[in-house]
Amino acid sequence: MPYCVDLPADPAIRRILVMKWSAMGDVIIATALFEDIARAFPGREIHLNTLPPWKHLFQDDPRFQQVFSFDLRGREHSYREMWRWLRHVRHMQYDLVIDLQTTDRSRLLLGLLGLSGQRIPYRLGNHPILPYNIAPPRLKQSTHAIDRMRAALRAGGIVARTPRPVLHIPERNRERAHKLQQTHDLRTGDYAVFFPGCQAAGHLKRWGASRYAALAQRLRDTEGLSKVVLIGAKDEMEECQRIERDCSLWLVNLCGQTEILDIVPLCEPARLLVANDTGTAHVAAATDRPMVVICGPTDPHRVKPLGDNVVALQADLPCINCYQKDCAHHSCMPAITPDRVMATLRALQTFERDRREGSASTAVAGSGSVPG
Repeated sequence: MPYCVDLPADPAIRRILVMKWSAMGDVIIATALFEDIARAFPGREIHLNTLPPWKHLFQDDPRFQQVFSFDLRGREHSYREMWRWLRHVRHMQYDLVIDLQTTDRSRLLLGLLGLSGQRIPYRLGNHPILPYNIAPPRLKQSTHAIDRMRAALRAGGIVARTPRPVLHIPERNRERAHKLQQTHDLRTGDYAVFFPGCQAAGHLKRWGASRYAALAQRLRDTEGLSKVVLIGAKDEMEECQRIERDCSLWLVNLCGQTEILDIVPLCEPARLLVANDTGTAHVAAATDRPMVVICGPTDPHRVKPLGDNVVALQADLPCINCYQKDCAHHSCMPAITPDRVMATLRALQTFERDRREGSASTAVAGSGSVPG
């Protein structure tokens, strides 16, 4: 049966493997746990196993002495990749594996590792089943991923309290962001950043170009912001172009012009952030900027980025959290008006001001709001 121990107190733990694959949003959420693990094991050797698309995010991360990846999600050559994973992990002879993925495939790989004769003394996961010998009691699947992962760390005696994602930004990304700020005259505290897209397959998660354009105009007219910046990937260009067409020259469309790690230094000087339920919203949550995330078919209690500076908005409809890919009416997004987003942003700014002044007592209002 799984049991709980104080892992940081064991001096025999010298080499640690942290496993986190999944989609970008989940990987970014896990960076708060990476910080907790690094603080719990100073002077130990920590390796990260992630998927190929996210490996570059951690290449310069001082928390990890090695970052490696195999295409364990791809259908083609999956058995070959699993074999390569087993050979690599056997060779490294880890004292502790922290499985923040805890899926059928990660459990299978760790089980095969044990059957091959490779004994890893401590195997931590968030389900109290084999192959783990350290785990919390079983949690509800509807629980936010961060709560499940934090429960797993606590079962190993690891203090888990980092409040938001922690990404280490290379100097070249900071220089790129600074150049974009200079080129487009983006002054500290005088612009907002929007993340109006998402993957094309999840188009129902988009709030809509017309509503983003209306919100941009309100921020310009009532909040006195001089610029609104759009950030997105290449498959979000059309959505950003629609917003750009509805606004004046003061809107800065950077869609397709940024790298993932440019997002943090671009958002740090912004006054406000607004996003759909998309992976880049989690990246932006590595800053302390007030942010509203607009949710429709996905459950904000499960997908909201970390931080008490983040509020998720969702309409009060019987069909919310449907997770559908297609919908005949898509009424959840129009039900969230630009005025409602504006009111929430103002409440967040008041909350931030009070917090800085030491009182932090203002409630973030709004039906369907999910604060930090």
